[in-house]
Amino acid sequence: MKRALLLFIMVVSCVSQELCAQKVGVKTNLAADFALNPNIGLEVGLAPKWTLEVDGQFNAWTLSNDKRWKHWAVQPGVRYWLCDRFGGSYFGAYLHGGQYNVGGINLNVNFLGTDFRKLKDTRYQGWFVGGGVSYGYAFVLGRHWNLETEIGIGYSYTRYDRFRCAGCGKKIETDKPHHYVGLTKAAINLVYLF
Repeated sequence: MKRALLLFIMVVSCVSQELCAQKVGVKTNLAADFALNPNIGLEVGLAPKWTLEVDGQFNAWTLSNDKRWKHWAVQPGVRYWLCDRFGGSYFGAYLHGGQYNVGGINLNVNFLGTDFRKLKDTRYQGWFVGGGVSYGYAFVLGRHWNLETEIGIGYSYTRYDRFRCAGCGKKIETDKPHHYVGLTKAAINLVYLF
């Protein structure tokens, strides 16, 4: 009887430990939400210090005066947590890819060889792929809620067609390649943990 009771206590304690452990997180990037980019992410625990995540964005905005801000993107990756998963510091590696159709937007930025000022008078339509590395920190807000900050640098290769104006179809360049190295991930994620 004592052995059965001891076995029962061990099983119950193991099950309760498993039920309390957080294994899955659903998240949204508040910075992307603020920029009108609807997004969602899913993160799954693989091991005590490793997680696998997939983030996605989809934006289909056609703004006034023929301004375009349309794209979809997906960014799968892995994270190594320095303490326990879903809390504290982590390092990540990720891939990314997607398509875009952007133009007629006045951004006065020229950063690491990419001149965003050209978006004012032209439209770019194409695809991109790449990857990078990141560092982040997860602040535990409660039993089920976290707030994460993350910054990542990486590489993107893109091919695009360029059009004379945001709304017209007159093509200026076709199948033009572009290489970008720099900031490829910036996030302030609100996370719900299961």
